[in-house]
Amino acid sequence: MRIYERYFARQIYLTFVFILFAFSGLFFFFDLINELNTVGHGNYKFQYAVLRVALQTPSRFYEIIPVAALISAIYVFAQMAANSEYTIFRVSGLATNQSLRSLLKIGIPLVIVTYLIGEVVGPYTDQLSERVRLEALGSSVSTNFQSGVWVKDTLTERADGEQVTRFVNVGELRPDATISNVRIYEFDSKFRLSNVRIAQSGRYQPPGHWLLTGVTDTQLIDVPPAPGTPADALNPVYRAKQVTLPEYSLRSELTPQILSVLLVSPDRMSMFNLFRYIQHLTENHQDTQRYEIALWRKLLYPFAVFVMLVLSLPFAYLHTRAGVVGMKVFGGIMLGMSFQLFNTLFSHIGTLNTWPAPLTAATPGLVYLVLGLVGLKWVDRH
Repeated sequence: MRIYERYFARQIYLTFVFILFAFSGLFFFFDLINELNTVGHGNYKFQYAVLRVALQTPSRFYEIIPVAALISAIYVFAQMAANSEYTIFRVSGLATNQSLRSLLKIGIPLVIVTYLIGEVVGPYTDQLSERVRLEALGSSVSTNFQSGVWVKDTLTERADGEQVTRFVNVGELRPDATISNVRIYEFDSKFRLSNVRIAQSGRYQPPGHWLLTGVTDTQLIDVPPAPGTPADALNPVYRAKQVTLPEYSLRSELTPQILSVLLVSPDRMSMFNLFRYIQHLTENHQDTQRYEIALWRKLLYPFAVFVMLVLSLPFAYLHTRAGVVGMKVFGGIMLGMSFQLFNTLFSHIGTLNTWPAPLTAATPGLVYLVLGLVGLKWVDRH
């Protein structure tokens, strides 16, 4: 790395760390205020609220890093422009394309850090944060449905290779990945209801089995019509055979990792868990649009650091008379916030209109990249 690159990197990294922790502290304060509404319910005390919000800090880092990179670079370049340092660099032979390459080189460690936080640290601490809250409240995870969580499970189970389709209703998913109030509706290859299982609780036994306890197994057997009476497909006749079992081992493609997606939103899941859940939804012929967009956003979001650094470089060419340093930094904050808003809004629009996930995830970054390159071209000419 050249001398001027080391100088740029040192100034940007120091400012970046300060801005990152400043913004994180601000979000920590607001998140803690929001969490105070839950304090006092069950065993949820103030220290649990502080711990929960602290565990969400890595995800806040992940969200803030591109904006912090933009603001820190703008501040450094604005200071250099005010002190005529960048003018000296240009007079010494520093071309615009060299500055851009150096800035992108400086952004590589920030991209790596963003990936590590988004893939390793953030998803783990988010799940841990949710479990801390649920265990303190003594509650469980469920969707907005009053009946609990509904999951489709398709597998080839029988000896003749017939495909079995199950609709699993989990009344409660506890933080330790055990389930309770379970109802399983099993259909044969012709989508005829063949079995209903009701279990009080269940726990996962790898590989590929759930041990259900307190099971009531109701098997529905077709009753052939009376001789000379035609079969009515719309009004079938069944004979029910009910058995009560203390335990039952159920083979299933569902895993606690698949169910754990309910603990965090798709945007805060790791790419590995998103990919596995998309595979599960695809195998069960369910809509994957929301999770595919989240996967591509996770893949491309760290590269927003490069986009933000490109946007910051034109500020080095603006002289002090064009605006004070504070105004430039304020403009950078507004630019970064607009990127976050546009990125989130475009994802929702893409989900509603079922646009291709790669295009939906990449468009906001490409738009702002073009904006940065156009701005850089303009200030370079003028």
